[in-house]
Amino acid sequence: MGGWTYFVTNKPRGVLYTGVTADLAARVAQHKNGEGSKFCRRYGLNMLVLAEHHDDIREAIAREKTIKAWKRDWKIELIEASNPEWRNLSGDLT
Repeated sequence: MGGWTYFVTNKPRGVLYTGVTADLAARVAQHKNGEGSKFCRRYGLNMLVLAEHHDDIREAIAREKTIKAWKRDWKIELIEASNPEWRNLSGDLT
């Protein structure tokens, strides 16, 4: 079973949350409805700005752990490499 590593935020270069899920659309909907993590609820993180697909959920989990150990600047560089405008990608999910 595949999985996703993703970032949500509250605004461009705002508070970042890195997560992992098997169902990206459902997880983003949870964040939008305030049903995601307490951290996301507290800071209003519901803007999907990066999502990476992995063929195996274990790869997604390993990637999430790696990214969580990164410096904030590295995370911003990763996001801006594919989404320089910090566009909310949740509308692209079907």
